[in-house]
Amino acid sequence: MITYLSIADFVKASKNELIIDVRTPLEFEQGHIIGAINIPLFTNEERVLIGTCYKQQGRQPAILLGFELVGSRWAEYIRTVESILHQRFNSDQDDQQRKIFIHCWRGGMRSGSMAWALSMYGFNVNVLTGGYKSYRRYYLDTLEKKYPFIILSGKTGSAKTITLLEMQQLGEQVIDLEGIAKHQGSSFGSKGIDQQPSQEQFENLIANALLQLDVNKRIWLENESVVIGQRALPPLIFEQMRHAHIIDMQIPLEDRIDFLNDDYGILPPEFLKQAVQKISKRLGPNETKLSMQAIDEGRMKDFIQQVLVYYDKTYLRSQLKRLPETIHSLPLDELNPEVNAKKIIACCNELFSDDIQPLHEACQSKNEMAQK
Repeated sequence: MITYLSIADFVKASKNELIIDVRTPLEFEQGHIIGAINIPLFTNEERVLIGTCYKQQGRQPAILLGFELVGSRWAEYIRTVESILHQRFNSDQDDQQRKIFIHCWRGGMRSGSMAWALSMYGFNVNVLTGGYKSYRRYYLDTLEKKYPFIILSGKTGSAKTITLLEMQQLGEQVIDLEGIAKHQGSSFGSKGIDQQPSQEQFENLIANALLQLDVNKRIWLENESVVIGQRALPPLIFEQMRHAHIIDMQIPLEDRIDFLNDDYGILPPEFLKQAVQKISKRLGPNETKLSMQAIDEGRMKDFIQQVLVYYDKTYLRSQLKRLPETIHSLPLDELNPEVNAKKIIACCNELFSDDIQPLHEACQSKNEMAQK
């Protein structure tokens, strides 16, 4: 049996189920539905051949070429689906009784062909009407809505991400943007590992996180620049972050240096020196030289203190771009994420009611007026 679903119904019904993306590996890598598994009907090269055939000879010759290329692979597709179902769910339920969710780019022949084959075998198949294109539009619309953001801020080394995750454990709604971007934001933020998602998938992941939350309650984000590593925040999301209220953690410098030493001091010296070179124009020649010497001599805390001068100045400049009434300073005695998370929540509860949307919108209006 084959059932065709709208994007809203597909997203709701496919939660915790097997989603099969039959597009090519390149299409999948660029962006895909969260949790989907790529079982491509065609390889990257085969899709190019079919596209060329379609342009030069027409629709029917392209369809015939597609069937010729797939040919003997139908049994392989079915066995792959059976194997995935068995490994993922590992239950007494008959694999063929489980629902399978399929999509291609526009909900056309690729998803239709795979759905036909799996349905003929006996699977309960659901196809996304409009394909990944409709999913992408659905998620882009999500990124264009207003949200009751509150920003957790603090100078570099304040353990903002860890503190946010502690707050999440206490029941707060949190989106870990650096976790989604797989980058910690600064020139040193990749930690030598280049594994960021594509820009499109980065946006998909943010939208997916927003869809899981209650938009009538506050949502916490970490204070970020518009770019995290090589991934840019969606424009309207970043604009709202700039206008939102912030809780500014004030952590002792010594604690920040110790935290950064534990986090970055163990990284390869060559990576650290390359990262210093990236900000050398902003550090200045003398500061760059001193930082390089400290790394070469293994004086990691001296190196960290040196570059913090630059990052702290950058942080203060960014604060000046915000309306003063949106900044709420919170002095903290030590860098202790578990303790600080509770203090931040208590501070926020004193400042705002559970429903901060009206206040959020008022501050956004003031910012917009100030910019005109």
